[in-house]
Amino acid sequence: MNSFGQKFKFTTFGESHGKALGCIVDGVPAGIKVDESFIQSEMDRRKPGQNAFATARSEGDRVEILSGVFEGLTTGTPISMVIFNENQKSKDYTNVKDLFRPGHADFTYFHKYGIRDYRGGGRSSARETAARVAAGAIAKLLLKELNIEVLSGICEIDGIKGSKADFEFAKTSEIFSLDKDKEEFQKEAILNAKKEHNSVGGVALIKVKNAPKGLGEPLYYKLDSQIANAMMSINAVKGIEIGDGFESVSKKGSENNDEIRSSGFKSNHSGGILGGISNGDEIDVKVYFKPTPSIFIKQETIDINNNEVECELKGRHDPCVAIRGSVVAESMMALVIADMLLLNMSSKIESIKKVYT
Repeated sequence: MNSFGQKFKFTTFGESHGKALGCIVDGVPAGIKVDESFIQSEMDRRKPGQNAFATARSEGDRVEILSGVFEGLTTGTPISMVIFNENQKSKDYTNVKDLFRPGHADFTYFHKYGIRDYRGGGRSSARETAARVAAGAIAKLLLKELNIEVLSGICEIDGIKGSKADFEFAKTSEIFSLDKDKEEFQKEAILNAKKEHNSVGGVALIKVKNAPKGLGEPLYYKLDSQIANAMMSINAVKGIEIGDGFESVSKKGSENNDEIRSSGFKSNHSGGILGGISNGDEIDVKVYFKPTPSIFIKQETIDINNNEVECELKGRHDPCVAIRGSVVAESMMALVIADMLLLNMSSKIESIKKVYT
């Protein structure tokens, strides 16, 4: 499936080495001011080729809006956007045409469909996430109308954990690090892996500020389950935590419960979600990215005829996919919140009466 969401829904299309990729965003309310410079700035945060910590592939990632916007405002009709690929080097993949790259989706895509686009992974490539960021920018324009903010940053690289969550600093960091005291160590770990033709993993922290109470549709479209769905759909993500996450299993109930006073919750171990519904506190999610599977070290594999062979990759790849992946995770969070906002509008008859009476 290539679509996500129910009320605020987007569909992506295109391949890594195709002519273009893009998305169609449906369910966007009419009358939202569309800031195209903001959309492009979101794309620029994710685009490749910006520094030594990302792939050298140079893409402008310029977004062209084809429909759904008139005189700077959304019209309520589907918004379609396209991003043309500019810097493909498909010849870099001819040597793996019949091989299954370890750690990639080559093996599973081939056995599911009987055919695969070997040029950079085709549809399974992280290049597809550019379209998600474009869709996420539209979601953020909706959230801005309600003063809801989604932030992201890197809290861990190669086991080097930050102890601070400075989102303002992350905006200035080349690797979106949340802790200025750990940034240089994290950078060094990435560059060392790159020199060794290897890669490292990382963890992104996503925070939602000013989310209202009541978002989430129990039982099978809970806010936390859809966040998990959104994050796990991102290439290279292998796990997520909401609130204290895995640490909560080693606590007593008295330690893990968030006590409530008239001014609000005394703590936020739940990560802002209870019973699959937002409780009005900040929503905190950690997203775990595995090391980039594209490494320049010889590895054992098989080919499409089940022959045992060696795989030696060429091309341009991120030494740490978590860095640009954090921007994608932020965009997916914005899309989840936008969807939940629209779905929640019909949860009470009073809300419906406000519109129709």
